[in-house]
Parts: sequence; structure tokens; C-alpha cells
Amino acid sequence: MKAEIRYHHTLLDVEFPDTSRIYLSSYDTPSASAKELALEAVRNPIGSESLVDSIKKRPHSNVVIAVSDITRPIPYRDFLPALLDEIASAGINRKSITILIATGMHRPSTAEERLFMFGKELAESYAIVDHDAQGEMAVLSGTSHSGAPVKLNSIFAKADYKIVIGLVEPHFMAGFSGGRKTICPGLSSLDTIKQFHGYEFLSQPNAFSSRLEKNPCHEEALSVAKLAGADFSLQLVVNHEKKIVRAFGGDLFESHAVACGYASQKACPTADAEADVVVTGCGGYPLDATFYQCVKALVNALPCVKNGGTMIAAGGCGEGVGSQTFETMLRKYQNDFSGFIRDIKKTSDVVKDQWQIQMQARVYEKIELNKIHFLTHGIPPGHSSFLGVNIVEAASGRVAETLQKTIDDLAGKGCSFAVIPEGPYCAPQSRGT
Repeated sequence: MKAEIRYHHTLLDVEFPDTSRIYLSSYDTPSASAKELALEAVRNPIGSESLVDSIKKRPHSNVVIAVSDITRPIPYRDFLPALLDEIASAGINRKSITILIATGMHRPSTAEERLFMFGKELAESYAIVDHDAQGEMAVLSGTSHSGAPVKLNSIFAKADYKIVIGLVEPHFMAGFSGGRKTICPGLSSLDTIKQFHGYEFLSQPNAFSSRLEKNPCHEEALSVAKLAGADFSLQLVVNHEKKIVRAFGGDLFESHAVACGYASQKACPTADAEADVVVTGCGGYPLDATFYQCVKALVNALPCVKNGGTMIAAGGCGEGVGSQTFETMLRKYQNDFSGFIRDIKKTSDVVKDQWQIQMQARVYEKIELNKIHFLTHGIPPGHSSFLGVNIVEAASGRVAETLQKTIDDLAGKGCSFAVIPEGPYCAPQSRGT
């Protein structure tokens, strides 16, 4: 049987034994254009009045629209112009609108990425600002679920009217992305997200994909979002072609809950059985631009593979490993992930990006490092000494060929296969979870 695995800007056509289990999302075909779906959602919202009616109650408002960064494949250019027209129809001048990119602890956006995300006209006509987790913050009254102080992006905190746009998909720590996550960690300071991304929270089993109940990351982000306040929300779900299939507008918490319910039904199939080998994509561009983001696919694939099994992942990594902080930590420990866990467990200090390595360490609880193979054209094989995977370097045009040979060799040994072509956008769940 054939599977199309998303890789960089392309699809890898790969053949698997007929007995293989292929896990795919089952999203509906879009019933309308992205523009029409978004407008329908904001005109007929969940738990609130329409966007226009809500804004009209606050004339002359300074409006901030919080959006995700390039790591979330939201097709803004397909619907955001129409949404901005809707806001303008409520009497808001474009000079009073700021688009705030909720980068969290990620790097700032580039000019090229803004053009890719928003289109030339929008990118040049509106104020677009990146969140800076070490920049000017507003201290909110109250504390988070964990008792942490809440320091938030001052532009968002001081806005007269706040709109939050999110992408709802399975998330390997917080259950699902979108909603409250746009605010925490998206618009929060490092101090605020220390618990959200700290050892204690991420050591709990419910800090995992598709789980919201008793998920400490979800509860922490939810508490920060409630303190921050949001006047309107637009939560989006996209399919494997990165097209919007459903849009949910209205109250931040109610719209996000409904969106999570839908995504859970469509993108979280039950893993029928554990296989000898699991093969996963890393979501394709933009998600697989760095190894940092590809870690999500490794963790996501765990329910599908046997203890002591083999994992094969493919990610473009056109931007390399990730942040310098992330790479430096990995180099320091030289694949000693148990030593890394031991060290972060001893201190309450949280270093940027340590959370990704802690989540990656979960993989080695089930699979030996020498059985994790990572196909890429973006990272040299020498990085195997610290990345926690065996780098299989392939020229960008020969990744499918290299992957096919690896699969054929294992199939010849009688191995069973589980395949997750979409990577972390489809999150198989172990039975009973």
C-alpha cells in the first residue's frame, strides 16, 4: 500500500506492506472558502454576540489581533483581509488595528514570512508586530493556576479590544493547540511560562496529545488567558492540505472547546496495535523547518510502536536544528538524556527550550536511541552525536528513494509497520486513553 508522507515542500510517495496500519486524519472536505467559513463563524458565534456588534459597543477602539507565527500553517491571506473588512465595517480605522504575532519563545518573523503568511497588500498596509518574550510586559493582577506571576505582552494587555486567532490541532504537551495557547505561551514572558514548560508539569502523563482533563499545561494556559481577557476568538481547523475545514468564532473558551471536540474526533484515531516500526512525517513545511519542531512528531508517534521497536521520521530541517540555546543544550549533553532529566529535576530554574528536550526524552523510555532514524537534507550526519537520532542524510531530491530502501530492508526482515503520513497533525491514541 502507498502512503504520501509530507516532507518540506513536497510529498514522499512510499510503498509499505499491505498489512501496515496507516493513520490519517478524517477531516471533512471544506464546505466553503476560507473567507466564507471565517465570516460565517464571526457572524454566528458561540457564546457571544457577533464580532461587528461586539466592536460597535466600543467605538474608537484600539484593536489588537493576536495571530500565530509561521510554525502554524494558518492560511491568513485567504481570510484575514475579509475579517479586517468586517472590523472596518464596525467603524474601526485600519490605523487603529495591530496584528500581533504570538511568537512565544520562538524567533521573530522575517519579512519573507510575513509576505508568505499575509500577502503583500496586508503586510504593507497594517501594523504588524512580533511578541518579544523579553520585551516590555504588563504585569496583571492575580496569579496563574500554579501561582506564577502573569506578565503579558503590553500591546495586547493595553488594547481596547482583543481578538485571538488560533489553529486547533493535537499538541504533544497541551492536548490541543489554539485558544488559550495563543496567550500562554504565545504572548507571555519567560517568567510566566516557567511552570507551563517546567519539569514538574511535563513529567505528568496527562501533558500529552489530545488530553485536556487534568493536563497541567492546559490548566496553566487557561488560567493565564482568563486573567488576560479576550473579547473575541476565531479558532480554525485545517486538513492535510492546510485548507480550513471548520471555523469557530465567539467566546475564547467556548469556541476553543468546541473546536477541540471536533479535532479530537477527526485527528486522534485509536492506535489498533503497536508495530515493530513506526514511520512518521514531521508535518512538512513550515512545521518541519527545524529539528526543534520535528520533535513533536517523534513524541506523537509513540503510541504506535512496540517497546524496543524502531522509529523512522523524515523532516526537511531547512533552518537546521533550531535556536542556538536549544542546540547548545543538546551539544552539552551529547545524547545523555537521562543526565539532562536528572539535572533539570534538581532545579526550579527553567532555561529556554529545555521543555522540548524533556519531551524528546520520553522517546527513549520506549525506544533505544540507535533505533531512531531521521531522514533529512537539512542536517549533517555528524549531528547524530548530540541530536538523539541517527541522521540519515539524503539529497533533497532523493529522500523518498532513501526512505523506501530503509522500509524495504525492514520489511524483508518481517517487520510490521505503522505509518503517520501527516506527522503531529494526526495523533493516534493508545487504547483506553
